[in-house]
Formats: sequence, C-alpha cells, structure tokens
Amino acid sequence: MPENDRLDGYLDEINVDFVEPEATPRLLMKLSIQLHLSGLSLSNTVSFLEVFGVDRVRSTVHNWVHKAGLQSESERSPNHVAVDETVIRLDDEQYWLYAVVDPEMDDLLHKPLKPTTNNALTDRFFADLRDKHDVDDATVLVDRSASLQRACHKHNLDFRYERHGNRNRIERVFREIKRRTTCFSNFFSNADAETADKWLRSFAFAWNQLI
Repeated sequence: MPENDRLDGYLDEINVDFVEPEATPRLLMKLSIQLHLSGLSLSNTVSFLEVFGVDRVRSTVHNWVHKAGLQSESERSPNHVAVDETVIRLDDEQYWLYAVVDPEMDDLLHKPLKPTTNNALTDRFFADLRDKHDVDDATVLVDRSASLQRACHKHNLDFRYERHGNRNRIERVFREIKRRTTCFSNFFSNADAETADKWLRSFAFAWNQLI
C-alpha cells in the first residue's frame, strides 16, 4: 500500500467530533494528533498550528490526543509474539509496562500498565492477551524472566528463549516509549496511571499505523 494511502487512512480513523464545530479546523486537529503521536513534542505541535494562524496551548493538544480515544484492538493471529516487561515512571512512582509485539508485522498488540509486577498480574496479562488475540498456537519469544516463562507454562503456550533476533522488535518499542517519556517531560509529568494508559493506547495506534 502506498505510504500516503496509509497516512490518509490513519487520518480518517481519528475522530475529533468532541470539539466545537469551528473551534479549530478538523484537518489541522487530526494532523496535530498524528504529528504528536509520531514523535513531535507538544511545543513543536503548537508551533505547527501557529503556521496556519491557529493559536493553541500545549494542554489543548494534549487533550485532543486523549479525547480522540485512539486504540488498536483488532484481533490478530500471529505465528510469533515477543513478550517483555519494563519500568515506566510517572513522576516519582514506578509502574510496570507489559507489552506484546508481533515481530512479523512489527505491531504492538497488547500493553497493560500495572503498579507492580508479580505472578498473579503476569497470569492476568497472558489471560487478557489470549482473550484479545489468537495466540494459542503462536510461539512466545521471552527473555530469562522466570515469571513470563512460568506464565507461559501455566497457559500451555509454546515459548522460546530468544535474546536477540525477533525480540529486538519489542526492545525497539520500549526504547521509543522511553525516549518519548524522557525527552518530552510533559507527557507523564504530573500524570496519573489512567492518563498514561490512555497515551499508551494512542501511541500503539500510531505505531501500528505508521511503522
């Protein structure tokens, strides 16, 4: 599919009906949401709008992204999935981000954010993954994490330890998430877990559309 067709389809899927009819041109709102989720900071997104004579503050763009309610939840049937967990900081609090990537499509399939990590939450993570996607016949690529391997055993999932190769896909996702949350402190600074989770859903939507 040509790249411009993908981008056009992406814009069509962004719903901005929550805004007042003439407050901001809808195309500019959609482009701003797309640019921000693709890597542009809130400050630079505001500067982009100023080129078109639209004066908005960073919090307005932030609210557009969250109110658009973007998420990629279509069911997939991958042959392999790379699974991992990493720490995400919300101000001074530490949360655990579980993530699943389809290494063939490079799509981010599932990404719950939890306040801690333990066997019960890991089991719930895999149960939710199986509810949302057809992964029973997929090979799960894991690192040396004992909790991830134990959960695969419990759910009768075929898994394989892989340090590099296709597992690099999920590391790439984590690096980008951490780059965004580190470089642009206005993302998760003074944000609660619900706000962060909404941003992660929007990020996954943009990642799967534009990667």
